[in-house]
Amino acid sequence: MATGRTHRPATRSRGIPEATVARLPLYLRALTALSERSVPTVSSEELAAAAGVNSAKLRKDFSYLGSYGTRGVGYDVEYLVYQISRELGLTQDWPVVIVGIGNLGAALANYGGFASRGFRVAALIDADPAMAGKPVAGIPVQHTDELEKIIQDDGVSIGVIATPAGAAQQVCDRLVAAGVTSILNFAPTVLNVPEGVDVRKVDLSIELQILAFHEQRKAGEEAAADDGAVPPVVARKRQPAADQGPDGDVPAVMPA
Repeated sequence: MATGRTHRPATRSRGIPEATVARLPLYLRALTALSERSVPTVSSEELAAAAGVNSAKLRKDFSYLGSYGTRGVGYDVEYLVYQISRELGLTQDWPVVIVGIGNLGAALANYGGFASRGFRVAALIDADPAMAGKPVAGIPVQHTDELEKIIQDDGVSIGVIATPAGAAQQVCDRLVAAGVTSILNFAPTVLNVPEGVDVRKVDLSIELQILAFHEQRKAGEEAAADDGAVPPVVARKRQPAADQGPDGDVPAVMPA
């Protein structure tokens, strides 16, 4: 089986837009669920609804893969699973290292979905000497001193950072210097990487803040509906000329 260090996904060379690439896992998840129920074919409308997109966008995305379906029949589920898996590089073996085996890192190590999707956890790394040798998800934790050797020996090209924010950049630099070219960052900080290194950031606190915004807005709408009141129109306040823009409008103040 090929390893991640010698093969890269074909999406960039085929000119598939990044927005389409970001939706392919959504389609794959919906298709996998259909496959597990032994559903042979699916229409673009049904699959789009399951993936949370509109059907026109789905058909456009699939056109980049060369899949157009059959009128009156739809898409072959098993073939699409294979086609999208191949396009995402999931038909290969991708060794992954997880750095930072605290609560989050341990939870990631115990996640059963990696192996079924083509990702093999090659090593668990932590800076705490007391963690060395302790098994997590059946894998003994290794000290960060072994990081570069592990990357070279296992041909790792994907690193997962689950460290505290203060240690994340140093870990990132070591991963990149050792040959890692893709990083999934769970640390609450922005990483600086050189050209050619891809970083995907997962910030749970930001996602919760976005949900809090929507909850607050829904609560406000419900309160207004209960009161039967129409929200008042807030008039623009005129400011002194020194504070006004070239057209007389008050310049927008953006949050830092």
